[in-house]
Amino acid sequence: MSKNLADLALDLTREYPRSPRTLFAGYVIAARMLDKCRAVLNGTAGEYEYNIGIDRVFLEFAGLDADEFKAFVATGATDEEVADWIHSHAKPHSPADIAAWNFTLKCRRISELPPDRQAWVQNYLLKNVKPGLQERVIFNFDLLDAEEGRLG
Repeated sequence: MSKNLADLALDLTREYPRSPRTLFAGYVIAARMLDKCRAVLNGTAGEYEYNIGIDRVFLEFAGLDADEFKAFVATGATDEEVADWIHSHAKPHSPADIAAWNFTLKCRRISELPPDRQAWVQNYLLKNVKPGLQERVIFNFDLLDAEEGRLG
């Protein structure tokens, strides 16, 4: 393992990955996915996993292979190098298409999710999010931000 990777990887047993809303290489989700990937490679992921859920949403849209991404990240690439890699490997989308995709995800309301997913979110909120914050969870990304202390 690269010393640089160890320096770059977050300890996700002690801190949270970046918000799914954070733009990285022009995309939502990408920064969070990178944080989780580095932590998995470094053995500091805790309960976080790479290449599941919203990671796959980004990878599919960008047309990136999860294993190729992970292999590049394992070299100890910096954020700037990873952003450059994403730009050179992602399937072409116009800036307007990327912006529309970003806003569709950032603004997706929980009420737009399938009913079974809404029921899961409601249960999850009751068990894992402080009263007072539960009412502020409106958008899908709010759930992660509330759980991780960024919605306050």
